[in-house]
Amino acid sequence: MSDLPLASAFTVFSDQDSGCLSYGVEEAGRRWFVKKAITVRARLSLFRAAQFHSAVQHPAIIRPAQVLDGPDGPLLVYPWYDGTVLNHATTHGSDRAALARFQQMPLPDVEAAVTTILDAHVAITAAGHVAVDLYHGCFLYNFGSRQMWLIDLDEYRPGPFTLDADHLPGSRRYMAPEEFVRGAVIDQRTTVYTLGRTIQHLLDSPHGWRGSPAQSQLAHHATRPAPEDRHPDVVKLVAEWRSTCTA
Repeated sequence: MSDLPLASAFTVFSDQDSGCLSYGVEEAGRRWFVKKAITVRARLSLFRAAQFHSAVQHPAIIRPAQVLDGPDGPLLVYPWYDGTVLNHATTHGSDRAALARFQQMPLPDVEAAVTTILDAHVAITAAGHVAVDLYHGCFLYNFGSRQMWLIDLDEYRPGPFTLDADHLPGSRRYMAPEEFVRGAVIDQRTTVYTLGRTIQHLLDSPHGWRGSPAQSQLAHHATRPAPEDRHPDVVKLVAEWRSTCTA
C-alpha cells in the first residue's frame, strides 16, 4: 500500500467532533478509509485504537489494514465498507435520520443487528478489553444487506482499570454511573451497562418500545445503577439476550 494523501480523496469528513480528519481514497481499484488525528487527544485515541485492534478480532469489527507512521501520529487505514452510520455526529450537530430508519425496520432484522453488536463484545471482553465511548455513532449499518459493523472503537482499553479522571469520554445516553466517578472500577459490568443501553436505544422507536417484555426486563437488569446488581459479565448478558430473540 503506497502513500494515501488527502489530495486524492474522493470524500472528506472534515467537521468531525472527534478531533480526527477522515477521508476516503481509492488505490488500484480498492477503496480505503483513512483516519488521522488533528488534536493531541485524538492522537492518543488513535494510538489506543491501534493497540486495541492488534488484540481483538471479530468479523463485525472493522480493523485497520495498516497503521502508518505520520508526522502527527498514527495514520489508520481501513478497508472501505458501504453503509450508514446510525448517528453521524459533526461539529455542527448530529444527523439521526439513519437511526430512525433503523428503529423502524422489521424486528428480526433489528434483533440480528443487536446480536452482532453483543457477540462482538464477547470477543472484546475475552481479549481483556472493556467498552469506552460506545454509542450509535459506532454502528455502521448496510440497509441493503442488513449487515451491522462496529467502527471507531478508539477509546476501548484493557480492563479492569481504575478511572483516574473525573469522567470517561462518551455519550451520556450510553454511559454507566461509575464512568463519572474518579477512582471507580471500570470492568465488564460497565460494558454490560453500555450494551443494555444499546438494546434499549435500538429497540426503541419514534412510536415507542418495539421489543418484548423479556427484552425490556433484560435491559433494565443490565442498566441498574449499582454494578453488582447487573449481569456479572458480557457472556451471561448475551446468553440471556439470545433466549429472548424471536428468530
